Amino acid sequence: MTPVLSLASRVTIPAHVLFRHLQDELVVLELKRGVYFGLDPIGTRIWQLLREERSLQDVLTAVVEEYEVETAQGAEDLLDLVQRLGEQGLVEIRD
Repeated sequence: MTPVLSLASRVTIPAHVLFRHLQDELVVLELKRGVYFGLDPIGTRIWQLLREERSLQDVLTAVVEEYEVETAQGAEDLLDLVQRLGEQGLVEIRD
């Protein structure tokens, strides 16, 4: 059963996912299917926080503190990004 995504969730980055900084963007590559994903500077910061295996609530708190974003909008955007990353096999969602 697929875990339900929420702010209490944590994600891990599978071993078959590579990532590299290219100028102001982070490029993420899923090796099994060759899926490529580019992240802007805020997405890159989120990726860095996800690598620390923090809860999504902790990631949201950090993003709200570091950037001028409302909590509700930040939560919506964060959950959307993590959902898309999960659908592409770039992260694994855990409860």
